[in-house]
Amino acid sequence: MSNLQVSGSRVEYLELGSGDPVILLHSSASSSTQWRSLAERLSERYRVIAPDLYGYGGTSHWPGRRLFHLECEAEIVLALLRRVNQRAHLVGHSYGGAVALHVARLHRDLLQSLTLIEPAAFHLLRETDALALAEITEIADAVGSAVIGGDYLAGFERFVEYWSGPDASARIPVDTRHAMAARLPKIALEFHAALNEPCRLEDFRSMTVPAQILYGTHSPRPARRVCGLLERILPEARLQSIAGAGHMAPITHRDQVNAMIVAHLDANSRRAPRRSVVGETQSVMRAAKVASC
Repeated sequence: MSNLQVSGSRVEYLELGSGDPVILLHSSASSSTQWRSLAERLSERYRVIAPDLYGYGGTSHWPGRRLFHLECEAEIVLALLRRVNQRAHLVGHSYGGAVALHVARLHRDLLQSLTLIEPAAFHLLRETDALALAEITEIADAVGSAVIGGDYLAGFERFVEYWSGPDASARIPVDTRHAMAARLPKIALEFHAALNEPCRLEDFRSMTVPAQILYGTHSPRPARRVCGLLERILPEARLQSIAGAGHMAPITHRDQVNAMIVAHLDANSRRAPRRSVVGETQSVMRAAKVASC
């Protein structure tokens, strides 16, 4: 694993292969290891970079020196984009998908393509689906209450069983379950960021990035609704379903999902000469500070 400093925090990331860069963002309560199989497959033709987001794997916990928003996690992605100094493909699952979507909205010129697997961009439900918003808010509140009350295990079990079914937590080995439950405070931060991002659905209308949006047919309503909304608003989006899959399709239907990701990357790889985007990244970041949703 390699590492770099982002806003004073240590961030670890997996890096394999060479070619057009691909950045892979994992889901909540996971790490870059989620992408190991895909990374190995892609490394034959691509330069694959898979960071551990704050509080996961070898990356430091969120330092808590300011309010946590999606832009805080997105700083990791922007640091990696500056490092590769080249337009990249961006892939994100669940919470990682919400971060990827945030980056693509503000920095689309730095991307070759975007793949979103049920992005947790639940703020998009505010104006569109009160029932779906209430459903996911109930889960977020349960997680937050468990953190406040100190019962991390109960909160984690509620979280896992919502996304993966009533027996999901029981299938996780006890030691692993307790280790994952210790991450519940970060999951609470992620829910806060995903639900309170201030931008609106209309703000994505000009996001001209070739986008593939994947969802499982058995996933909870909020996740499926977000995917449908994005498919309708994004100018270059293609929505595809994964029959019989739930929210954790990158794991339960790994080969099928990996094949869909590879096909999208191959279709949108320009194989163009390297072009510096460092100055462009910095100027866009400066503009983002004064832009509002």
